[in-house]
Amino acid sequence: MLSRDDVDRARRRLTGRVWRTPVVRCQELDALAGARLWLKAENLQRGGSFKVRGALLAVEELAAAGSRGVIAQSTGNHAIAVALAAAEHKLPTVVVLPSDAPAAKVRRVREAGAEAVLVGTTLAERVAVVEELRGRYGYDVVDPYQNPHVVAGQGTAVAELIRQVTTAAGRLDAVVVPIGGGSAVAGACLAATGEDLAVVGAEPENVPAFTAALHAGGPVTVPSRHTLADGLRPDRIGDLPFSLAHRAVTGVVTVPEAAIAEAMRAALLQARLLVEPAAATALAAALDGAADGATDVGVLLSGGNVEPGLVASLLTDR
Repeated sequence: MLSRDDVDRARRRLTGRVWRTPVVRCQELDALAGARLWLKAENLQRGGSFKVRGALLAVEELAAAGSRGVIAQSTGNHAIAVALAAAEHKLPTVVVLPSDAPAAKVRRVREAGAEAVLVGTTLAERVAVVEELRGRYGYDVVDPYQNPHVVAGQGTAVAELIRQVTTAAGRLDAVVVPIGGGSAVAGACLAATGEDLAVVGAEPENVPAFTAALHAGGPVTVPSRHTLADGLRPDRIGDLPFSLAHRAVTGVVTVPEAAIAEAMRAALLQARLLVEPAAATALAAALDGAADGATDVGVLLSGGNVEPGLVASLLTDR
């Protein structure tokens, strides 16, 4: 079982390999939230998201063990991160994405030198293709939810946020993170161990995979409905993230589509931060008082890989 020590070790291993993204404050957003928000701008991270943290560690382990190549499935950001990490080790890479993955994310995968395979819209469809490709090529799989190096690496974003707020003479009462397959919330729970810090998850109302798992007592597959937050589309929470987070998390908020869009607009117009809808989901929850009673709230702005057309439509359709 992973622990806070694994996150600390991951943080040391990543020193100088990932960017220490800024923590942004915004008075206008504070007023809307009724709390001081500390925005961890991982939209400015290498590869455009916090996912590179875990991918670097996982791929490094495989490369050291003599891997012939890597395969990953993803809704987008994990694929980009794995492609970038594998390129450092000159490992051939194949990533499996949804057939309707945002063009900007598919383009970034290919620019990093990976082969992109587009298939279906559900997690099960992508996993099936990954297994087929693994049998064909003999490559190693870098799972976005089940790999412990990935989960520990993702936790370094919140660990870094905690340290940055402390350095600024602040103290977080809570942190809000987006939930897709679960690596972010699991990593956040590990990073928050011993910190007297509430961890609140935020997921799209249209894909409430973690909420459903909490009700069922374990991961279940939920109906795959469209959500603006393409990065939070996995219709089932990972077993490892669920085991780490289901007791440690303080609460989970399901966010309506309209609130995701409004939070994305607010981040851009008020905080001058371009974030993707997955990151905006966490911000939307924070703005709606997800961390009830908290005075200082961290928000993991998980990524910024967003379609230009979506940004234009959100700014004009009000």
